[in-house]
Amino acid sequence: MNTIVRPMAFAFAIAAAGFVTTVSQAADISGAGATFPYPIYAKWADAYKKETNIGLNYQSIGSGGGIKQIKAKTVTFGASDAPLKGSELDEAGLAQFPMVMGGIVPVVNLEGIKPGELVLDGKTLADIFQGKITKWDDAAIKKLNPNSKLPSQAIAVVHRSDGSGTTFNFSYFLGDVSADWKEKVGVAQALEWPVGIGAKGNEGVAANVTQAAGSIGYVEYAYAKQNKMIFADMLNKDGKKVEPSAKTFAAAASNADWNSQPGYGVILANQPGAETWPMTSATWILVYKKPEDKAATAEALKFFGWAYKNGGKMADDLDYVAMPEAVVKSVETMWSKDVATK
Repeated sequence: MNTIVRPMAFAFAIAAAGFVTTVSQAADISGAGATFPYPIYAKWADAYKKETNIGLNYQSIGSGGGIKQIKAKTVTFGASDAPLKGSELDEAGLAQFPMVMGGIVPVVNLEGIKPGELVLDGKTLADIFQGKITKWDDAAIKKLNPNSKLPSQAIAVVHRSDGSGTTFNFSYFLGDVSADWKEKVGVAQALEWPVGIGAKGNEGVAANVTQAAGSIGYVEYAYAKQNKMIFADMLNKDGKKVEPSAKTFAAAASNADWNSQPGYGVILANQPGAETWPMTSATWILVYKKPEDKAATAEALKFFGWAYKNGGKMADDLDYVAMPEAVVKSVETMWSKDVATK
């Protein structure tokens, strides 16, 4: 059985290390939320700790949990893969900004299939997760994979059980390509799933798919890559076969107008372009504009500013995509105007 990389364990390691040093130094930065960016946040945190001796205590609990915790003021920042709308930001007194981009991939446990050998399109994926397609040798899958030996095996669907920005972006894509999905299942962080079993976090979905023969799930690409999972390629909006990579994620974001939505809340799913990965998404940070603990928020923004400046290569190593320089400058200007840290 494969060993799954479990980000939650590393989160507690960061927290424990921070506890030892808090007596003699500034407290570690506290945050909670999306599991989608956890691998890169952990990598940034390790490098930042070595450079500044300040740690990051980040709870990888899902976007829904992160939004609840920042609104409850139990953490300095929240993290979500589903951007809050302008009205909700204003009501809560929150500032929102994108931190990094990545891709969501379908992962499968199918004997004889190697990474990139299986090809799916959006409608077929929607029909699988709706329970309309129940066998791997269904005609729709065979049509997309005429040279593959697909077994007459039941498809075991694995989905997120927690409130998840990954689910929001995945369901947004399925709703964009399938009117039936949009009408009957919808687009949200938490769904009434027609079929399948639920698992908590990207790490939970990864673990379940790895252990269950004939299964399919959806995770952030870094989880698939770290755990050497079998992922499917996709046909994109232009009808081109593409594989997940930093290049195809960047292609999806290349024409995004980040200032078109409050809090930079641009959805990158199903963008046009021959090289575009169709399930690309950004992930956002939430902080209070008028925080009760200004020093803690200032420390968090120092970390995010450091990550913008120094974290691009680390992001690339994990197949995330750093934010464009123009977006970073806009965000940093917003910090200076809208977030009171003094």
